[in-house]
Amino acid sequence: MDEIDYKKLVEAAIFMSPNAIGLAEIAGITGIASTGKIRDLISELTEKYKSADTALAIFEIDGKYLFGLKEPYSSRVSGLASGPDISRGALRLLAYVSKNEGILQSDLTKYFGYATYDHVAELLEKGFIETKKYKRSKKVSTTAKFKEYFNA
Repeated sequence: MDEIDYKKLVEAAIFMSPNAIGLAEIAGITGIASTGKIRDLISELTEKYKSADTALAIFEIDGKYLFGLKEPYSSRVSGLASGPDISRGALRLLAYVSKNEGILQSDLTKYFGYATYDHVAELLEKGFIETKKYKRSKKVSTTAKFKEYFNA
C-alpha cells in the first residue's frame, strides 16, 4: 500500500469504529508500527476535514479519535442519533456532575435527595460516570464515554 492508501485506511478505521479509537488499535488495523506515523496521518485527516466544505470533523478525546459533526450541524441533528436512554433525573444529575467534577456523592444527595443513589447506579451502568471512594463518601466524575457521547 502506498501513503494515500494508509491514510484512507486510518480514515476508514476512525469512521467505522463505534467508539473513539486509540493509536494502538489503529496500529493493529493498519499494520503501521509507528504511532508517530499514525498521529501524522490523523493530523493530516483532521486538517483536511477542518478545511473541507463538509459537516464532518475528526475529534480527539483523551488520546482517542472519532468522527463527529461540526457546529451548527451537530446541535441541529442530534435528535436523530440513537443512544442509551437516560432517565430525566439521571440526566439532571449527570449535568450537575459534569459542571462539578469530583463532587461528593453525599453532596449530591443533599441537592437531589435519596433518588441520587438510583441515578448514580444508572449512570454507572451506562458508563457515563465513575466513582472513587473518598473518606466516608465517593467522588463522582464523568468518564471519557460521557465526553465522547455528549461532545463535551
